[in-house]
Amino acid sequence: MENADPLSTTLELISFRIGEQEFCLDIMAVREIRGGAATTPLPHSPEFVLGVINLRGAVLPIIDLKARLGLGKGEPTERSVVIVVRIGSRLVGLLVDAVSEILAAEPNMIQPTPSIGCDTVTRFVRGILTMDGRMVSWIALDEILPVVEEAEAA
Repeated sequence: MENADPLSTTLELISFRIGEQEFCLDIMAVREIRGGAATTPLPHSPEFVLGVINLRGAVLPIIDLKARLGLGKGEPTERSVVIVVRIGSRLVGLLVDAVSEILAAEPNMIQPTPSIGCDTVTRFVRGILTMDGRMVSWIALDEILPVVEEAEAA
C-alpha cells in the first residue's frame, strides 16, 4: 500500500475547523476523536505542544494545531476536540475547534498547493480540496512532528 499513489483513487478525509478555516486529513491516520481534556504542560516544549494527557495508560502529547500551522495560539474551549492520529510510529493528539464531516474526494477535486514564495506552506499543506463551493486545506501529517524535532525530543 505504501507504493500506491495517494491521488489515484478516491480518498476518505476527515474535515475539521480551526477558527473559520476548514482543514482535512487522511481518515486512515485517525485512531479516535475525543473531547478536549486538561493537559499537563511539559517544560521546554515547543509553543505548539499544549502538554500531555493520559490516554488509557499511555502518555499522549497534545499539539495545538492552530499554533503549529502558524495561525496564532489556540484557545481550548468546551467544544474543542482532540483528534488522535498516528504519525509514523507515534500517537499524537491534535487540538482543533470542531470535527465537521467525512469527505470522499476524487483526485480531480484536489488542487496543488499554490506556490507563494514560502516553502512552509507547501510543507504543511498537501493540496487544496475544492468541493461544494468551499476550499479545504489537506494537512500533511508527516510534517506536524518533523524528524528534526523528534530527534531533539529523544
